[in-house]
Parts: sequence; C-alpha cells; structure tokens
Amino acid sequence: MQLKTLNIVAIGGGHGLGRVLSTLSFMGNQLTGIVTTTDNGGSTGRLRKRSSTIAWGDLRNCLTQLVDENSIGSQLFNFRFEGEDELGGHNLGNLILYGLGKVQSSPMDSIKLVRRLLRVRTQVLPMSETPTDLMAFYPEGRCRLGELSVDDMPIMPNDLMLAPLVKTIKPCKEAIQNADLIILGPGSFLTSVIPPLLVRDITKAIERRKGHCVFIDNIVAEKSPAAQLTLDEKLNWIEKNIGSMPIDSVICQDKNTHSDRVNVICQDLAHNKVSHHHDNEKLIHALETCVNQISPASKIEIAS
Repeated sequence: MQLKTLNIVAIGGGHGLGRVLSTLSFMGNQLTGIVTTTDNGGSTGRLRKRSSTIAWGDLRNCLTQLVDENSIGSQLFNFRFEGEDELGGHNLGNLILYGLGKVQSSPMDSIKLVRRLLRVRTQVLPMSETPTDLMAFYPEGRCRLGELSVDDMPIMPNDLMLAPLVKTIKPCKEAIQNADLIILGPGSFLTSVIPPLLVRDITKAIERRKGHCVFIDNIVAEKSPAAQLTLDEKLNWIEKNIGSMPIDSVICQDKNTHSDRVNVICQDLAHNKVSHHHDNEKLIHALETCVNQISPASKIEIAS
C-alpha cells in the first residue's frame, strides 16, 4: 500500500488529537480528525452555559494544529482575552466558531468555512452536531454529569454514557469506513478517548472497519482513575461499556506494558524538550512499525 492510497482517521479530543493531526498533517485530505465535543470547561464551558451548543474548543485546537503556528490565522484563532471582564479568559477562535454556529445552518457549515479561511486540507469533524454531556455512574449508583466532574472522579466509573444520546454525521461514518488506519488517542481516557466511542453510529462503523485500529497510549500517567488501570483492564472496560472491542494494536512508551488481547508496540515516543508530549518523528516511526506489521508492503513515510 502506497502513501498516496493510505486513508487515516484519528479520533479523540483535547491536545492529544491535535498533536496527532499536526504530526500527520502532510497527509492532507487523506487524513480525517473526528473530535470529541463534550468539554464543559473554560471558554467552551462558558459558551455552552450561554446557550445550547457543541463544545468548540477541541475543534478549534485541532484546526489550528493543522496550520503554521506563526500564521495570522493561527494567531487569530488562538488569541485569548485577558482580564476579569466578560471577555476575560475567552478564546477568540471559540467565539468565532460559536458565532458562526448561530448564523450557519449547521456546525459542519461553520467548520467548513473556517477550514477555507485557514486553508486546512484535512477534514476535521465533530463526533456529533448535537450538544451532549458525559454522565458517569459510580458502583453504588450515584452519578456525575459533565466532563469536568468526570475528570475529578476518585475512582473509575462502572459506566459512562452520553446525555442525551446523539448520532454522528454521515462524513464520520464514511471516513471510518474508508480508513486504512484508525487512530484512538492519546489523551484523557475517560474524557477524550471514550466519548466518541459512546456514539453508537461511530462504534458500529468501527466494528465494520476494513482498516486497522490502533490506540496510542499516554507517555505519562494522566491525573484520573484510569491511570491505575493496566492496558488489558482499559480494554476490558471499553468492551464492557461499548459492547465490542475496537482496538487491534496499542502504541505505548512503557516497555513493561503487555497485553493478552492485542498487539503491543513499545517504543521511545517522548519529545526531547517536552517529556509528556509525543515527538512527531518518533510517533510516525511507531505508526510505520504498526502499519508494516499489518502489511509489509505498506509504509507511512515522513514528508521531507
């Protein structure tokens, strides 16, 4: 399989998905990002409290990761207001996307317009165009609502769901169906990686996948109860919550990681200057290893 025929879908949220999209940005329109839209903190959370809307922050972050950080577009969409007034703490890109969402017929129309403004070739899609929140259930039946609350849970929830249940959009299903490689993570397990898998249409599309699905684990332990789980415990938790096992391989940093369920690729992935970030070239090398294990004839190459 040649690079020009390789279609990649990366699924997740937060800064993790943004770094993956940035790393693979040379893939252009052969790369698709499907973004978690359940965030209810910071500037995004304030906009969601103002009126019903999807979470724009992670979408904005992914879009700006696909353009030159020194460009006017990147600086504009990443600009954050200072001060204690109504604008203080708000991100200008979030406000622009929120405003476009009010005048465009759908969130996808807003995203397409911003892609044209920023000249982003890669398709960036929300996991759903319908606003929804995370709901987590403790073993004794109590629950927490909202991504911020779920992040602060002291123990792993028995179950995680979306409230309300939502459907994905057709381009998400088509991208997964056509993908040769599907990437999950890295990022917060409960609030970045899992939410898109709770959208039943996305899970069904992954179940019917023709491509290989790889989970990229975090380099350092996250500050959540998921950090206490072994890899197989994470996989078992996913299977219990979504009813299937979407992962074929795992890429990780810790050489002590092993699994009885999936193929594990352990390599040095850490950035030399920011140890908790994945290094671009190291991550691509790990993806090369994964793809070559699937098919020796296929290879992802670093763009010169």
